[in-house]
Amino acid sequence: MTNSQNVKKLVGLATLTALVVGLQFLSNYVSFGSVSITLALIPIAMGAILYGPLAGLFLGLVMGGIVLAAPSTIAVFMPINVGMTIVLCLLKTGLAGLVSGLLFKLFARIAKKQTETSKKKVLFAAGIIVAALVVPVINTGLFIVGAVLFFSEPFGGTFAGIVSAVITTNFLIEFLVSALLSPALVTLVQVLTRQNDLGFQKEFKNFIFDDEVEVEQITVNA
Repeated sequence: MTNSQNVKKLVGLATLTALVVGLQFLSNYVSFGSVSITLALIPIAMGAILYGPLAGLFLGLVMGGIVLAAPSTIAVFMPINVGMTIVLCLLKTGLAGLVSGLLFKLFARIAKKQTETSKKKVLFAAGIIVAALVVPVINTGLFIVGAVLFFSEPFGGTFAGIVSAVITTNFLIEFLVSALLSPALVTLVQVLTRQNDLGFQKEFKNFIFDDEVEVEQITVNA
């Protein structure tokens, strides 16, 4: 990758990082009932798709760091177990971004091996959707596992209610938002950057600059 491409990649990642920071800080102070809804998972998925697993990991760690600074984290989880609070906050979003990027790479490479353009488009679109959806699944799943293992006893009878609220409200909304917005946003990036390389990973770049692929058709499949 040339210096110019590196600069473009840094600009793209900086933009996504700013989105993660802004959206997660907003989530830290805006809640619906007992849970907060974050849109920061969307730029994490976008970064994993556009720039690869390590970018997804980085963006996830950024979000995890901001979650650590949330008033609810400091007041509720930190007094119980500082070490596991830090590990859990960083692990759940960092791993979500990493796995998202790895899954997209897998789908993109399988798509590249196909000889039929229609199969390529379907697999590429499926890779975007799966990569977007796995982020809230891993994020919420690891939170619940960590909470059960390390925080359930101190909460006593209220723990079941907290987990139920996370699953029924927090996860469902974040999952639906990711399902609806992430593929649409990535497709928008495809359209806006059709003639410009913004330092994307080769699995994404090779596909969107393939003259045989129509962006409009990918949008319909997604």
